[in-house]
Amino acid sequence: MGLLRTFVQRELDDLRDNGVCLRVIGDRTPLPEDLQDMLARAEAQTRANRRIAVTLALNYGGRQDIVNAAQQMAQGVADGELGVDEISLQAFGDALSTSSLPDPDLLVRTGGEQRISNFLLWQCAYAEMFFIDKLWPDIGPDDVHAMVETYQHRRRRFGAIIGS
Repeated sequence: MGLLRTFVQRELDDLRDNGVCLRVIGDRTPLPEDLQDMLARAEAQTRANRRIAVTLALNYGGRQDIVNAAQQMAQGVADGELGVDEISLQAFGDALSTSSLPDPDLLVRTGGEQRISNFLLWQCAYAEMFFIDKLWPDIGPDDVHAMVETYQHRRRRFGAIIGS
């Protein structure tokens, strides 16, 4: 947490000045209160920025995100603010913590792991997966180029059945 605290303190001015919009997803409640406040201030100060969006996943889990969205929608039904017939894929996606973000087109998993590990479960439904046996700090420009080239050659169907 010290590294995160230091990063926010050192980089907030640069993020703001360079048009970066910082967003944090996940359960912040276990974090120290001063860090929660610091992150909330950083989000507020960069909210209007549109050049680059950076989403930081802290204590985030895809399953919990789905449960939270279901609870939110169930509460809306219980309160009479939402009809059962209004629950749809779009409405459910809008209840997720990532609702303002596009679904990923490409998910890169580093370190030789070949699983998504509870990360963006709903959002990765149609993401292309790329697995690389390198740790994140060791990935260089040639690796990124190879990932993008591989992605460009994939035939994306988004769940549709395409005849031969």
